[in-house]
This record gives sequence, structure tokens and C-alpha cells, in this order.
Amino acid sequence: MEAAGPVTRTAARRRDRRLRASATLEEQRERRPGRRRPRRRIEEDQEAVFREVVSFTPNPLPDRYYDKDTTKPISFYLSSLEELLAWTPDVEEGFNVALGPPECRQPPLSSGRPRTLICHDMMGGYLDDKFIQGSAAQTPYSFYHWQYIDIFVYFSHHTVTIPPVGWTNAAHRHGVCVLGTFITEWKKGKQLCEAFLAGDERSRQAVADQLVLMAQFFRFDGWLINIENSLSLAAVGNLPHFLRYLTARLHQQVPRGLVLWYDSVVSSGQLKWQDELNEQNRVFFDSCDGFFTNYNWREEHLERMLGQAGERLADVYVGVDVFARGSVVGGRFDTDKSLELIRKHGFSAALFAPGWVYECLEKADFFQNQDKFWSLLEHYLPTHSICSLPFVTSFCLGMGTRRVCYGQEEAVGPWYHPSAQEIQPLFGEHRLEGDGRGWVKTHCCLADAWNGGSSLLIRGVIPPEVGNVAVRLFSLQVPVPPKIFLSLVYKLEGPSAVGVALELTTGDAGSCHIGGIMMLNEMSSRHSPRPLRVPPTKLARWVGRCGQELSGGWVQRCYEVSLRGCLLQDLFVSFSRPPGSQEEENFTCRLGEIQVVDANSLLAPLPQVQAMTVSHVRWQAAASEGEGRPAGLRLSCTLHWSYLLPHVRCFRVHCCRGTGGGSPGRGLSEPEKPTFLGLAFINRYRIVDLAVAPAGLGRDGRVEFLVEPVPKEGFLVPRAEWGRAAMLYSMPRT
Repeated sequence: MEAAGPVTRTAARRRDRRLRASATLEEQRERRPGRRRPRRRIEEDQEAVFREVVSFTPNPLPDRYYDKDTTKPISFYLSSLEELLAWTPDVEEGFNVALGPPECRQPPLSSGRPRTLICHDMMGGYLDDKFIQGSAAQTPYSFYHWQYIDIFVYFSHHTVTIPPVGWTNAAHRHGVCVLGTFITEWKKGKQLCEAFLAGDERSRQAVADQLVLMAQFFRFDGWLINIENSLSLAAVGNLPHFLRYLTARLHQQVPRGLVLWYDSVVSSGQLKWQDELNEQNRVFFDSCDGFFTNYNWREEHLERMLGQAGERLADVYVGVDVFARGSVVGGRFDTDKSLELIRKHGFSAALFAPGWVYECLEKADFFQNQDKFWSLLEHYLPTHSICSLPFVTSFCLGMGTRRVCYGQEEAVGPWYHPSAQEIQPLFGEHRLEGDGRGWVKTHCCLADAWNGGSSLLIRGVIPPEVGNVAVRLFSLQVPVPPKIFLSLVYKLEGPSAVGVALELTTGDAGSCHIGGIMMLNEMSSRHSPRPLRVPPTKLARWVGRCGQELSGGWVQRCYEVSLRGCLLQDLFVSFSRPPGSQEEENFTCRLGEIQVVDANSLLAPLPQVQAMTVSHVRWQAAASEGEGRPAGLRLSCTLHWSYLLPHVRCFRVHCCRGTGGGSPGRGLSEPEKPTFLGLAFINRYRIVDLAVAPAGLGRDGRVEFLVEPVPKEGFLVPRAEWGRAAMLYSMPRT
């Protein structure tokens, strides 16, 4: 009780603090003591210009938010109650804010259908995934079977585990909810719990308010509460009140927010795992959104839980340890045995540490092993459907051995950036009914890409007795506008003449009318070209490459579809035998991109990148390149800009480096080709150790930064419409 007093008073002063608008955070940044504010002027062409005198004085950034060696922004966690209660939203944490809430998908969590949760426990957490702007990891872990799951929990043994923003962005893009973890363990955990649970109501509410504020600020969706230490009678008696308050506040502040409880402490305060929902822990289940059981259950546990759960069967998440530790059903490549029993009784499933396929098996076979693992579970994992437009994906896994932009290679070397993962398809092998000679198999591939770091590789066989085979790539439930455009970018490997086409299915057959599928900018014996007579500027950008041979051997096909009263349900890719062929046809096709876009959305004007600023500048001397040559410079700084995030998939950040010693103007008859620096998924980007030329004596060096918005509709924005800021820098006078 004594420890609760000062904690409560401190927390009570913070409890009513709410999220500040981004403008307020920007004001905080501008007023922050010790920050250099470059002088700014606006040129005639509206480019923001900043002046800097090179200084090698350290300009430290907080270690919690930035890697202390490189100043790269990183995800972070909190290790104590004091840190949690002292936390307030800060501009330095802006890198950790997710792009947006989960995308629309069907069925929603509220449907009552049994759900699937995965709890990502990977070697303590915060590994390569902590680098918000990506890393050069050689063989990172990647999860891409999102269409099968409902909830992603980022788990670690830190007190407050805030999900790295890359995971939140990837999950939200697929409509999956993301939870952090609040965990207490051992003697220290008991002391922490007593400090806020055994005190008065204000102590409990202060902690809950902070957890809600964090979820709201960072844009993830809730918490797994994991109390793995014994509690006093006073503390455990207040625990249901804490859970109810936390759940109610989260529902108020975070749409579709969730609070789940892990099966650990019982109502007496003992740490006593039950492996089921029963009378000893039901009070916690009744106080929040769901219950995550321990792993050592048998079928009789599931049978007993039927009466305990009542109408909330789907809110019971039966735990499955994929590592198969202890006395468990299934696990590893036998996890389907667990799922079979769980689904038999109508419960949801919580798969703990599915990264087993990465941690314990050969890294070189990771993709094959991961696909095998999830294919064994496929029967028990209902597919979720995408339910909004635009729908655009380049199949990028958020990693690669090189970077490609629309067929053009722009960087070579390994990279890993979970936020860059695009919407992933349904993976697996599909066989024709009958003798099974016709089949299609899909899997991800890092060997080639159209945009990003990977593509979707499809292999198959068309037997002599059939004309085509098809594979369903995406399930959708999209009320279709009157006119949509579809695009497919692909290439066939080897000397194949197999036909490739995009197909769709529609629902609401009683009222659905399809006016026809016409191909844009492409001659075909089956379809007449139907180009728009005077395409609007935006639409002209979108259809500009249709029907053309593109770089790297890629081909783009575009379709116009007129619909009325329809529900778009599935996207297929169909492969047909060449005319006159009677032989078995083997094919290998690589898909680079699929787009489904509302025609009207292409006509709306795009917002502009505005108010670019440069801050948090750090200079370092680089080694001299040779005798008699001046030592170079390395520049680190933070770019910030304004843009309406709902309109964008991401931002591509570039620079143009002057030679130094020249005039501050561009001075060249042709513009310099920009150098790609990286991707941003919020209105800021940290440039780290950029090599720039030293400024000449009495003259300015110059570096220009460019921010290219990538619209959700998936077309290129002309360079003239990018955001721009320039830095002029000079050496100090001696």
C-alpha cells in the first residue's frame, strides 16, 4: 500500500492527457531546447531551402527511439511501471506510429466465427524488425499467410511490449488486428502488480489509461494481459475491475480494440495454469474480450469449456505451442491435430511461436517449410476476404536481395522492411478433379520482382483433355462501383506460348449485371480495344503501359469492367493452352502486380507533399578518398512533411547530391537522376550517413531531398509533383 501512494499521485496528473494533434507535436519539436533550427527561405519554384554550417558537435538523440550508433529510428519497449506512467506522446516517437487502422475485411471479428490468433514469440523480440526504416538482414523471418488469421500478438518478456510498427503496418494492410503485451513475472512482477492493483481505484485506472493511450497513439489495436506471478488477495480482487476499465476505455478510444487475458493467475491469487476456462479463472474472462488458454490441454478440457464459454465460444482462444513443449496435442508439423480438436468444439485457436519453422529448421528452406506448415492447417483456417478498393499488390514480402521499381533495378543487396510488405495471396497447390494431372502451385520468390523485392511464382500443368487451368489468388467481398479497371503484370519463364488472363467472379447474381470485359490498349481476336477518347490526366498515367512489353520481359494487361449491383468475390489467374496445341503444357509464370481500381477514384486530384522541413542534423567526417583529396562528409538528418496519409501506400525518398564547391543553383542543363534512399510510411524519414561532397572554400555545398508519394491506386506521380527541400551547407570559418 505504501508504494502505491506516490505512483498514484504521479499517474493521476497524467491520466487525463490525450493525444495531441500532429500540429501540436510539430510545435513541440520546434520549441525543443537544444535543437538547431536551420534558417529557411522559399525559392520561386516553392522549394524549401535550409542553410547549415557544418559542425561536428554531437547532437544526441534519445537512445530509446534511435539506435545509439547510427541514429536510425527503432521500435522500443518499456521495462517498468515507472516508465509506463511517465510516458507521454512525443514527436520523437512519430516514427513508431502505424500508417492507419486495419483495412476492411470479411468476416469481421464480431461475426462470431472461430478465429485464429498467432502469438509472435521470436528469440526475445526486437531483432531485425526493430529498425523502423528497414535493415540489411540477410535471412530475416517473414510472415505472409495473413488471409488465414484474425489477430497478431507481438510477444516478449518486457513489461510493456509495443509492437514494432513494421508488423502493425503489414498486419493492418491485410485487415489483421495487432496486440501488444503487458506482462509481469517473478518477484519483480509481483511487486509491480501490487503497486498498482493493491492500491486505490486511481492507481488501476492510471495504468489502464496509459495502455489505452499507447494503443491509440501508435495505432495498434489492444493488449494481451499476461500476469505470471502470484498476487495478494487485495490485488487479485481488484484485477477484474482493472480489466473491465481497460476494456471499456479501449473500446471507446480504439475502433475494434481488444483486450485478451492469458490463463495464468486464478481468482485466489495463485499462479496456477489451468489449461482451460473454468470457475477458477472465469472472472477474468467475464471482464475482457477473450481468454487465451495455456497449452497442456486434452480434449476433455475442451469438452468442459463448452459449458463455461456459453455463447462466447469464439472468445476462447485455445493455446497451441508450435514448439510442442510439455505435454501437448500436436505442435510442429502435427499442429493440425491440435486445430482439428479445437475446431471440432467450435473454439478459436491461438498459435504460439509459429516461427518454429524459422528458428529450428534450415534457413535456406524457410519458405518451403512455412508453406508446408500452413498448408497442413489450411482446412481449419477459413479464408478472409478483402472488402475495399483500390486493391493493389506487387506481392512484395517486405524483403529481397535487391530493390526494383516498376521493372527497373535501383539497388542491389539484401534488405528487410516489414512495412513494405504488400497484400499477400492464397498460397498452395490446386489440382483438377479426376486424374489430377492438371495442377497449379503458387509460392513466393525473391529471384525476380516487378516492384519491390519479390514476385509470385506460379507453376502448373495443363493436361491434353482440358483447355485451361486457373488458380484463385484472392478472396474479396467488394461492392463494385459502376466501372472498375483491372491490371495484371506478368511474364512467362522460358519459351512458353500459354495464355495468361485475369478472371473474376461476382455475387448477387439476381441483380448483378456485367456490361462486358474489354481490354484497354491491346488488340485481341476475342475483345475489341476500348480506349477512352480523351482520358483524364490521372487515368492516362494509369493506362499508359497497358498492352506493352515492359522492361525485364514483363507484360501488362489492362481490363475495363462495367458492373451494376454486383459484389466482386474472387480474383483468379487463368492459364490456357496455345491454339492448336494438343500436348500437355507445362508453364512457369511470374506475377508482378495486380490492381483493381474504381475508375472514379482515378479522377480525383491528389494531395500535395507540403511543408517539408529538415531537422536533427548530424555531420561526420568521412575518410579521404585519396592523397590530395579533401575528406568527404556524412550527413544524417530528419525530413518531415505534410500529406493526407489515407491517400498513400508509402513514400519513396530520394536525394540529388551536388558536387560541392559550385553555385547553390542546379547549374546543369539536365536534372540529376535522383538516388533512392528508402521508404517511409509516415510523414517523416531519417537519413543516416549520407555521403555528400565537401563544400568548397567560400562556397556552398548542396543536397536536395525529394519525397515521392505512391498513391493507393498504384500509378507513378511525376517528379514535378514530388515534395522538395534543399540544404545548402558551408564549412565554418577558421
